[in-house]
Amino acid sequence: MELLVLGDADVEGLLSIEECIPVMEEALSALARGESHMPLRSVVAPEQAAGLMGLMPAYLAGRAPAYGIKVISVFPGNRDLGIDSHQGAVLLMSPDTGENLALVNASALTGIRTAAVSALATRLLAREDADDLALVGAGVQAVYHLDAMAAVRRLRRVRVASRTGESARRFAEQHARRFPFSIEAVESAEEAVRGADLVVVATTATSPVVRGAWLAAGAHVNVIGGPGAHEVDDEAMARSALFLDDRTAAEHESGEYRSALASGAIGPEHVRGTVGEVLAGLRPGRTSPEEVTLFKSLGIAVEDVAAAAYVYARAKERGVGTWAKR
Repeated sequence: MELLVLGDADVEGLLSIEECIPVMEEALSALARGESHMPLRSVVAPEQAAGLMGLMPAYLAGRAPAYGIKVISVFPGNRDLGIDSHQGAVLLMSPDTGENLALVNASALTGIRTAAVSALATRLLAREDADDLALVGAGVQAVYHLDAMAAVRRLRRVRVASRTGESARRFAEQHARRFPFSIEAVESAEEAVRGADLVVVATTATSPVVRGAWLAAGAHVNVIGGPGAHEVDDEAMARSALFLDDRTAAEHESGEYRSALASGAIGPEHVRGTVGEVLAGLRPGRTSPEEVTLFKSLGIAVEDVAAAAYVYARAKERGVGTWAKR
């Protein structure tokens, strides 16, 4: 059997955020229904290394079974080099024989599926009239999330803030011409968040950069920092109806969730449900226009394997990628 190798450019051409949203909907619904197997990711983080490596296996049952593992590295210093901090690959295997089917570069795949899951959560949980977006962070994920939010809500205004004002200004200049709504750089996260009814926090912060006191009534917040990140404070968690991508992942990996539990700001019962449970009709979503909803995304393996399986199928149909003989 030959192995199909797909690079970032291949992935970008085969999978848009709009196309990825229903793929994520099916994957997360199946997870909520117990139709997938996904152990907690393993993390290798040597003290001497400049970054860490995560191992994320999953099996998806259902109509189109899939087996795979993502090996992802996170090197924060890459941002200063103009390189995505997340690097890696998804190895897709036959669910029947275990033979290798595809090796998919994970940089674009991770960016697209993460933003698609946030778009799905926003579609489910944000008010229908939400149109004022705060972007906290101006990196790769902010770009994907700008497209994702525009795909599910008719935006009127976007305010972007970042660790350095220059990167926020550069982001606004680069992307303003792509959209009919205004995109402006502001000086602080607080200035971006106050009054916004959609908030995306896309940083690698290990201490809170967004505070609950800033959140407007009725806002929806997507917090997307991975394992070890801590982007919003305990008050933001306590003020919000809290939704997760996976409970076990949040209990072990979410800086925000673990901090709020430890301080007594929330208890385990504060979690209203996972996005998959809302999709499957097992848990309610937003219950009032004034309610603040918060989706804490950690990025989970079923998302990567589902996205890789979709890309693999499309690549075979279109003759995209490079085939390598065993």
